[in-house]
Amino acid sequence: MQYDLSCFKAYDIRGRVPDTLDAPVAHALGLAFAQTLPARNVVIGRDARLSSPSLSCALAKGLLTAGARVTDIGLCGTEEIYYAAAKHGFDGGIMTTGSHNPADENGFKLVRAGAVPVSADSGLGKLKTAVSALLAAQEPDYPPPTTIAHRMDNTSWRSEYVHWLVEYSGAALCMPHGKALKIVADAGNGCAGLMLAEFAAALPFDFVFRQMEPDGRFPNGVPNPLLPEKRDGMAKAVREAGADMGIAFDGDFDRCFLYDGDGNFIEGCYCIGILAQELLRQYPGGKIVHDPRVYWNTQEIVLAAGGKPVMGKTGHAFIKEKMRAENAIYGGELSAHHYFRDFAFCDSGMLPWLLIAALLSRTGEPLSGLVAKRIAAWPCSGEINRRVADAKGLMHKIRKRYADAALHEDHLDGVNLEFADWRFNLRISNTEPILRLNVETRADRALLEDKTAELLRHIDAEATTESTATTA
Repeated sequence: MQYDLSCFKAYDIRGRVPDTLDAPVAHALGLAFAQTLPARNVVIGRDARLSSPSLSCALAKGLLTAGARVTDIGLCGTEEIYYAAAKHGFDGGIMTTGSHNPADENGFKLVRAGAVPVSADSGLGKLKTAVSALLAAQEPDYPPPTTIAHRMDNTSWRSEYVHWLVEYSGAALCMPHGKALKIVADAGNGCAGLMLAEFAAALPFDFVFRQMEPDGRFPNGVPNPLLPEKRDGMAKAVREAGADMGIAFDGDFDRCFLYDGDGNFIEGCYCIGILAQELLRQYPGGKIVHDPRVYWNTQEIVLAAGGKPVMGKTGHAFIKEKMRAENAIYGGELSAHHYFRDFAFCDSGMLPWLLIAALLSRTGEPLSGLVAKRIAAWPCSGEINRRVADAKGLMHKIRKRYADAALHEDHLDGVNLEFADWRFNLRISNTEPILRLNVETRADRALLEDKTAELLRHIDAEATTESTATTA
């Protein structure tokens, strides 16, 4: 049987179940992962999707058949796999998750020892070749998994991880004026609810919870907090609760999205600035890695705080690689991925809101106050996505139209063109057939709106559909 392995992407594995991702592919991946890394001691976990138990089981059987010992931590977030791989001596880790994608899709995120990512440039291509060969073979050259149950463990380090997060963020120590911070938290029926319940017992905050029960049917819509319908509902919940902030998570909670007390959604670039400043308070003079999409605000904050801004290519594998090379203390992406040196250079959806909640508690300043001046000084369009027939060709056409007038141009990630008072980044998604546009200006909202509309006119002439969700 010929398998379509288009589920192998630049950073991970994602596909529709069972069209491009099914139990035989998962089983072959387990076999290949154990043999090609090689990995003899592997931790696995899964999200709440209905297809995750069967895919995770097939994956485990493949790993076990290839001779690996497997520890299954069950329903969890991707960062719990990172924590286990970094702190508990595993050779590798695999998370079965479709993240923010629709319910009929799923995938795998893979790491080596130390939670180092496995991506297209660091082994995912070899895994794809090995999986293809295994699926093509009539009888793969592996013994049947008959006497291997003793190499399968079930455990969890969630309480230990929650304790580490609370201690690192300092969130448990802050309660100004005797008043607890009020936080609306939306788990989106993903796995974040499992950990949020433990935070409720450990932290001096007043939580209002939404959609806490893990449910792979996603009865309240896909776990993608960037969709307009998800934003509107969350904004209303924050206002009705009279909360100080709101936090919303995707399905495997490796991303966290913030709202201020007025229910305003906060773009990722402004969160990067806040977190960079917080980390530089702990590590003066440190390096901060940011992606090329929107960065003027970040660079100004980092330089003013005595840090060094470093640009890295969009995508978790690229940002992590850059952080390791620079020994950067923190890295942030517009898409709400936030990376921490003290967390094995990995991304966490829990640390960002904990650090910001601790900051609000410590200072007594509202979140809206932290970001309002930054938004006025460095307004941005937010990421605007278009599906086009020829993304590469259209990107070249737009570059040609604007490049002659640009003061600076680079191609680290797509097309980056900078002018006196504005700049834009246009890139093709690494995970979806979509063209992504970001525009920012120097304190000029009217110019922002004008240039964004102008660029979109050129793009929309060839666009077929529109999506407003931001992904890596």
